[in-house]
Amino acid sequence: MKAILTSGKRKKAIARATIKSGNGIIKINNLLLDFYEPELYRLKLREPLIIAGDVADKVDIRVKVSGGGMSSQADASRLAIAKSLSEYSKNNKLREQFLEYDRNLLVADIRHKEPAKPNRHGQARSKRQKSYR
Repeated sequence: MKAILTSGKRKKAIARATIKSGNGIIKINNLLLDFYEPELYRLKLREPLIIAGDVADKVDIRVKVSGGGMSSQADASRLAIAKSLSEYSKNNKLREQFLEYDRNLLVADIRHKEPAKPNRHGQARSKRQKSYR
């Protein structure tokens, strides 16, 4: 079967996943999923694989992710993996399982950091304190 390419985004992180039939090897930035640190994000990345079950054991997935922080990279990779698995399996049952478990497995979270405004100090909405004394 031909390779399927999908992508996932979260904040500034962009993940590109390639899926093809194989032995169940999952690599994120050329690092096996078993060695991905920290453990919290590794578990987050395994969620779509656990839900997919047998489908995940028959495919090899390679994910290249860049930009953003660790958490948003993990979320972007998770989205790309889930999208690729649902596209590979071609049945709506898996897609429905993903949506039922967590909608963010197939639908991107579009929230971004608000850009800082000129002549403000610190954060985007922070204002200079006034003192009337």
